[in-house]
Amino acid sequence: MKTFPAGNDPMNYRPFFEDPVCFASCSEGFNLRRYQGAPLMAIVRSVQERLGLSFVVLFPRQSGKNELQAQLEAFLLTRYLRQEAEIVKVSPTWKPQSLNAMRRLERVLERNSLVEGRWTKESNYIYRVGKARIYFLSGMPEANIVGATASTLLEVDEAQDVSIEKFDKEIAPMAASSNATRVFWGTAWTSRTLLARELAAAQEAERQDGRQRAFILTAEDVSREVPEYGAFVRGQIARLGRNNPMVRSQFFSETIDAEGGMFNRQRQALMQGRHAAQGAPVAGHMYGMTIDVAGEDEAARDSTLQGGAGGRAEDFLQNPGRDATALTIFDIVLPEAEPHPRGPEGGRGRRMLPSDSRASYQVVARQQWTGIRHASLFARLSAIIDLWQPAWIVVDATGIGQTLSSFLFEKYRNVLPFVFTSSSKSALGWAFLALIETGRYKEYAPGTCEAPSTPAVEEGPGVRDDPLQREFWRQIDNCQYDILEGAGRIMRWGVPDGSRDPATGDFLHDDLVISAALVSQLDEQPIGPAVSQVLKPTDPIDSKEF
Repeated sequence: MKTFPAGNDPMNYRPFFEDPVCFASCSEGFNLRRYQGAPLMAIVRSVQERLGLSFVVLFPRQSGKNELQAQLEAFLLTRYLRQEAEIVKVSPTWKPQSLNAMRRLERVLERNSLVEGRWTKESNYIYRVGKARIYFLSGMPEANIVGATASTLLEVDEAQDVSIEKFDKEIAPMAASSNATRVFWGTAWTSRTLLARELAAAQEAERQDGRQRAFILTAEDVSREVPEYGAFVRGQIARLGRNNPMVRSQFFSETIDAEGGMFNRQRQALMQGRHAAQGAPVAGHMYGMTIDVAGEDEAARDSTLQGGAGGRAEDFLQNPGRDATALTIFDIVLPEAEPHPRGPEGGRGRRMLPSDSRASYQVVARQQWTGIRHASLFARLSAIIDLWQPAWIVVDATGIGQTLSSFLFEKYRNVLPFVFTSSSKSALGWAFLALIETGRYKEYAPGTCEAPSTPAVEEGPGVRDDPLQREFWRQIDNCQYDILEGAGRIMRWGVPDGSRDPATGDFLHDDLVISAALVSQLDEQPIGPAVSQVLKPTDPIDSKEF
């Protein structure tokens, strides 16, 4: 840490104003990492030599990208304090991203002995050192930012979340008057983001003149200098899987497809188990149950999928519909389970999934009803629940499903209502992929579905005739996803409306897949009765761990 006598003209220390690495060494509590040095020096050189280059810097989450930005900004403000230098920094949102960026810059300015006490803040979004200024602006679509000028540097932070239209129309012209250097900071996401577009342009420019413009870092690069970071990422891989889109993009800087088939052959292989289906519960096993509810005015398309031949005609409605109520039963396999520390007297508390447990979920049975009246459906579900005694029951409580969910809760209590919204379904999809990628979701082996041996459960398909399982895999084959632009990481997924089986021409739906995906809501639930709650799943990328 270098200190300077109060009142000295900082321009007397020219080496510190020409070398950003030397400048950063004057910041208390900050040590520049080796991998941060290369992009910092390249950007500063472009500014100093007025090259007008465009850089793309992809860093994994929590690897020092934001701190590097603040050091760059503080250096340029101090370096050009005697000039009318203007820097513009655009973030996807004002709150919290622009506010966080301003706090980081303040911290650097306060802790660097070269500039301490020489900076001021104007109009709540401008920082000034001498004559040099930096403007912090929001890149939200509705933000009015036309008119700002970036004569020295234009930064776009989290560029994967700034719309291309907003950038091209309102942000890019800010650098036009002086052909200012541009930097696009971010973390990899899909192939149709602003960041991906600018990365492709930067790499093409590199091929033409050999000057590096793209700086792409992975978790492995960070781990060489920060072993603790490597340990954290290994934990994320264990939890989500190496090929999970979140892990690939957020930690290994791999661009993912924005749309396509959700369950490729590799994922389908991971889903296939070796265990047999079950017609009835096995003593000593724990079970979970998930139910995707259809409206009761939706009727059967195929009588073979109405839950078996035992159904009465008057239980089913006759209006044609598109969805069915689907039920999936899982055998919950725990590596170990520990007594609840606050169990009742006698020490027999309900058993809990340990926080670090890797429970797996094996599909052992499924049922489907199309167009059935909810009164009859409730009776049939009750019979199945009474037989299997599941630890938890996850029920689609969206719309008309709320009534059925309430009835089930009043009778069984261990019911978890799940309300579908665009964000909750997105989070459900991400969580389901995490279970699959870590090998913790398994379908029963082909040809093992036996007819139930008890009248409490409706007759189902036999060993050689398993139409529900075939229907499930058809739905899996046709399930698509589409990742929306913006910071929400919203994934729309499912079988598109109107899809038909290319082999038979029959309509395809996704009720069996949705029922299966609801299993992700069991992953951290205690084993035994519990207080009901409406689940509000979070996108993994918005969790505090990222």
